[in-house]
Amino acid sequence: MTTTATPAARQVAPAEHAHATELAFLAAYDDGPRPPGWRLTPRAVVTFIVGSAGTALDLPRQARRDDLPRTLAVAAKFVGERALVERCVVTLAGERGLLLVGEPGTAKSMLSELLAAAICGSSELVVQGTAGTTEDQLRYGWNYALLLAHGPSAAALVPSPILSAMRTGAVARVEEITRCLPEVQDALVSILSDRRIAVPELSGTAEATVPAAPGFTLIATANLRDRGVSEMSAALKRRFNFETVGPIGDLAQEIALVQRQARATLERVHAPFAVDEAVLEALVTAFRDLRAGRSVEGWEVERPSTVMSTAEAVAVASSLALAAAYFPGDRDVLSLLPGHLLGVVRKDDPADGAKLLGYWDGAVRRRAEDGARLWRQLWELRDVLAD
Repeated sequence: MTTTATPAARQVAPAEHAHATELAFLAAYDDGPRPPGWRLTPRAVVTFIVGSAGTALDLPRQARRDDLPRTLAVAAKFVGERALVERCVVTLAGERGLLLVGEPGTAKSMLSELLAAAICGSSELVVQGTAGTTEDQLRYGWNYALLLAHGPSAAALVPSPILSAMRTGAVARVEEITRCLPEVQDALVSILSDRRIAVPELSGTAEATVPAAPGFTLIATANLRDRGVSEMSAALKRRFNFETVGPIGDLAQEIALVQRQARATLERVHAPFAVDEAVLEALVTAFRDLRAGRSVEGWEVERPSTVMSTAEAVAVASSLALAAAYFPGDRDVLSLLPGHLLGVVRKDDPADGAKLLGYWDGAVRRRAEDGARLWRQLWELRDVLAD
């Protein structure tokens, strides 16, 4: 009896799998000029990331296929300036390195994943930068069993994700590059300059040098909070175009993103999403006030040490939704918000709990006094923070 293997379920699918229909549609929709090795045109890459603004795109008659929809409205996946995305795409079209910098939780990694998925169809050629990352992980290593048995050979060589990207003309990604030691980072200098990797152990063979195929480029990310951990050398900086990814500027857009991402979390565990929009608005407003050090009304707010990022807001919204799904009727979801906010605020410095209490005694109290019912309910929960 033969059995058919069932693909393993994933908690989170890579962008190229999660949005496969959109990518295939855009490849057929826009048949304009493409940089070498690119699956989509630069314009289609931007549309894939920022969406089609609610407009349904009509597939040209000559491009229609049975496996593609005739029309498709492309959803926005990254909330930010279109101009930022366009600059990133232009950088990569010129096969220049792209470095995305910003505070933690501003979707730098998500943007790099979306760019890689749209450009080359794979976002999984990734090196995660840490203090323990070695030069081998950026260049190549060896299968030591084969190395000892037969000596250096192409079969014994273990390519890094970057070397694999060079061979295929794909996009490689390095996450948290400033977490790597400077001498490890500098392995990228020659890769980005010479566009090849020398393998001296294979000297005299055709595999002694691996050149980059057309389309190869590299996207790195770095958190501003890591500045000073492992500073990049001037030589390496010159080989990247820097783009800063900032927090979401618009309150409504941030609320919509938090709701969308939290809802997706609940869908993955097949649980209903039952958090009112008013609660989400209060959650996101509190995050924005504490992040900026000033309320939307202009009142001064003491900023905690922790970055009150959108990613953290998504995590809190997901927790509230999970509590509502798994403990229905036990308590009002809003009553859980102060405790979750306290957990976020105290991540970097436990003493910052006092700053959240100050926010309650300031902005939350004043909104309650102005008659806002939800904020009055939050003010009545002050004791949760005072315990």
